[in-house]
Amino acid sequence: MIPAADSWGPFAVDLDPAERKARLRCLRAIVHLSTGPRGHALADLLRRAEQDAGLLAPSLSALTTLDPLDKRRVWASYAALNRPAV
Repeated sequence: MIPAADSWGPFAVDLDPAERKARLRCLRAIVHLSTGPRGHALADLLRRAEQDAGLLAPSLSALTTLDPLDKRRVWASYAALNRPAV
């Protein structure tokens, strides 16, 4: 179960499966580019979560345990790429 406060990006409730997959891939690319080998386990979880929604909560947990600087870079990049159009 994902808390409401963490329902963003691919972790949002009631997403179309194709949209969830797209958001997971976007987040995985950011994790890979921002963290390199330090984020390998998280990137792998995000890849597997594309096929198994049961891995969303463990993926979110792994994201929150990243080093604070890595986590901030990932969140900032994801937010910048997904900000609403004006």
